[in-house]
Amino acid sequence: MKRQLFLWISTFIGLGTCCGAAQVDDARANPEVRNVTIEEDTITTVYLSPGYTTSVRLPEEVSSVVVGNPLTFKAEHSESEAHLVFLKPITLKPAESNALITTRSGQGISLHLISRGQGTKQARVDFLLEYRRPQGVLIGPTGGQNFFVAETKPISAIERSDTPRQTGQNVRPDPVADVLRQQQGVASPLWAGATLQVNVGESVERDHQTILGFSVLNNSKRTIEVLPPQIALSGRAGSGKGNEIKAEPIGIVDYQMTSKRLGPGERADGVVIFERPTFKESAEKLELQVAESGQVDHPVRVAVPFVATSTGGTQ
Repeated sequence: MKRQLFLWISTFIGLGTCCGAAQVDDARANPEVRNVTIEEDTITTVYLSPGYTTSVRLPEEVSSVVVGNPLTFKAEHSESEAHLVFLKPITLKPAESNALITTRSGQGISLHLISRGQGTKQARVDFLLEYRRPQGVLIGPTGGQNFFVAETKPISAIERSDTPRQTGQNVRPDPVADVLRQQQGVASPLWAGATLQVNVGESVERDHQTILGFSVLNNSKRTIEVLPPQIALSGRAGSGKGNEIKAEPIGIVDYQMTSKRLGPGERADGVVIFERPTFKESAEKLELQVAESGQVDHPVRVAVPFVATSTGGTQ
C-alpha cells in the first residue's frame, strides 16, 4: 500500500513538473536583434517583456532619455556607456508608452514601447536595436552629423541678405538670414525663464510657412546644451477650470542656431521655420518651447504671435 502511494505521488509530481516546464516553454521570449536605419519622421516600435532588458545603441553619444509613462517603463543611461540606452517594463501587465532619446547633436529618436505583459506565449522581445546612419551621409571627424534637421550654423556661415541668391532666372535675398541677423541685433531682449532664458523676436510669413527669430541665454553658472526648438499649439480641452491642458506639437520644417552649447552668461540666436495651423480656438495659443538637454521635461515656453509680424513674399 505504501509503495503504491509512493508511486502515485511520484507520478503526480512528475506530471506537475512536466506541465510547469511546458508553461515556462510557452512563456519564453522570442528574442530579436534588429538593425535600424535612421530616417526622418520615423517612429520605431520596440517590443519589451517583463524580466528582460532591451538595449538601444546609437551611432553617437546620448544626451537624454525621456519615457512618456515612467510608471510602466524604465529607461537607463550611463555616461560610461555613452552610446547605449537600456529599456525595460516595470509592470507585469500589458502596457504601451513612448520614449524620446536625444543625442549630443540635438537629434531625437522616437520610440513606441509595447509590452504584452507577463506570461505571454512566445512573446517577441527586442534584445538589441542597433541604429545606423543612412548610407551616403558624410560623417565629420567628431561624428556630430545631424540626422533629421540641418546642422546649426554660425551667423557668418549663413547667406547675408545683401548677397542675392540665384534660383533659376530669379534673384532674391534670403529671408531666413534676414530674420536671424535681425534677431542677433536685438541688444536687450525681454527674457522669459530663470536658468535658461528665451526671447521671441520678429516673424516672417513666406510660402505658408512662418520664419520666427528667437534667442536663448544661459543664466546659470554652468555650461548647458540647448535642444532643438519646438512649436506647440496649447490650450484647455473645452471650457471650464476643470478641463485638462492640451498641447499639440506643430511640425518643424527646419531650424538654425548660432550655437547649441552655451557657457555661463552666453547667448545664442536662431530661427525656426514651421507651418502654422490655418486656425485656432480663442483659448489656444502658439508657443515656442526650448529646453536644455539635462531638463528636457521642463522647457521654457514663450507665446508666439499666431499671425506673422511681416510678409516675406513667395518663392
